[in-house]
Amino acid sequence: MPWFRLAFRPEVIGDLKATEPDLAQRLFDKTKWLASNVDNLRHEPVAADLPGIHKYAVGDWRIFYSIDRADQFLDVHHILQSTSAQRKPPA
Repeated sequence: MPWFRLAFRPEVIGDLKATEPDLAQRLFDKTKWLASNVDNLRHEPVAADLPGIHKYAVGDWRIFYSIDRADQFLDVHHILQSTSAQRKPPA
């Protein structure tokens, strides 16, 4: 199974800036894992009014992303703690 290409929105840098380096690396590694397992996962939608935006939980953090299957592309929109994710919808 091929890896999907991986891209990060500029907001992701701000999302991870205040985290500990080990945690930021763990979250980054999980995005690579998502890109390598797109076809093996059931992608949980964020909300009915946000079609195409999915979320993946890593502890109390959430990775918000979209998938372009035609171009084999995974686009990470935000990586937020679950309390922050409840207040701020992904762009």
